[in-house]
Amino acid sequence: MGDAIHITGSGHTKFGRLPDSLEDLIVEAAREAMEEAQVPPSEIDAVFLGHFNSGLASDGFASSLIHQAHPDLRFTPAARCENACASGAAAIHAGMNAIRAGRARTVLVVGAEKMTHRPTPDVTAALAGAGYQNDPAEAALSFPQVFGLAAQGYADRHRDPLGDMARIASKNHGNAMRNPLAQMHREMSVEACATVTDKNPLIAPPLRLSDCSLITDGAAAIVLQAEDAAADAPRRVRVAAAEHVSDFLPMSRRDFLKFEGPARAIAQAYAAAGITVADLDFAEVHDCFTIAELLIYEAMGLAPAGRGGDALAEGVVMAVGATPVNLSGGLKAKGHPVGATGVSMHALGFRQLTGRAGDMQRKGAETGLLFNMGGAAVANYATVLAADRA
Repeated sequence: MGDAIHITGSGHTKFGRLPDSLEDLIVEAAREAMEEAQVPPSEIDAVFLGHFNSGLASDGFASSLIHQAHPDLRFTPAARCENACASGAAAIHAGMNAIRAGRARTVLVVGAEKMTHRPTPDVTAALAGAGYQNDPAEAALSFPQVFGLAAQGYADRHRDPLGDMARIASKNHGNAMRNPLAQMHREMSVEACATVTDKNPLIAPPLRLSDCSLITDGAAAIVLQAEDAAADAPRRVRVAAAEHVSDFLPMSRRDFLKFEGPARAIAQAYAAAGITVADLDFAEVHDCFTIAELLIYEAMGLAPAGRGGDALAEGVVMAVGATPVNLSGGLKAKGHPVGATGVSMHALGFRQLTGRAGDMQRKGAETGLLFNMGGAAVANYATVLAADRA
């Protein structure tokens, strides 16, 4: 395919509560991605940064910080992309669109967020800004409360999801033990995740602390290249499909539990790549809360509506299952530096498909799905990556 776009390099900082500044994180990830792709900074045609911020950091002009990675990046066009928790995927799409438009052959994409320096209430309030603000009832909800209502609604419509949610949390904690970049390296049994205690309190009933993703610092980066530019790359992965679907922001205008935006984006990605869910070797998905991962199983086609727990009970999504989900530990245990999350998924997907995922490696992986979501299933980005070792 002469018009194919490839990922040819990746960078990824440790995720967690870090002393590094936002600039430090951006520079570290950017340098690693360029070095891995063996692309000189002078050959980067454009730079895009995924960064939510929403008042979290004082670095308001963060896209310009990427130039700090190397003097030869000076004068390279750079822009920040924001689409709530899908800001990273938005930056990747901007980079791909620049290549498709013929304005660039090689693009550096970085996703980054600095969050842990702010008190938890400040972070919660900043993230809530991704909800609909012109309805007082919706504006009053934090995101844990939004997904707490989703869990309650799932129980009312289908069956109690709390046991399945505990299994998802335990699975992702176990997977993160094999990811040296993950924020949380602590195994948690299903029983521990299911039990409300002083260390695992209710956050937004019925969500427990173990059902919630982490407040995180971190950055990730990838190099995107057009087909001709990637011809001599030491390793490359083909972007087989990349779809973006946005839904109404007010939850009152849609049936949130149906996850129609995610389902539509994922279905379009399957169709564009010419695959079905059965062809996937792994998936990295947006488990901002465990109920979200359960709903994503259904959106992916791993189980029918109301039966997402079947994918857990049958072992399909486990590390040794037919379609392991969140081998990295997911947002739940790897961490969720908002602007970095979508880029992290692509960086780790690239490493999976080039056989360099270390202890997380899915043997023989050829095809992977990445799903990054902004807001309450509002901005939905689905990517299918395919191994291409030519």
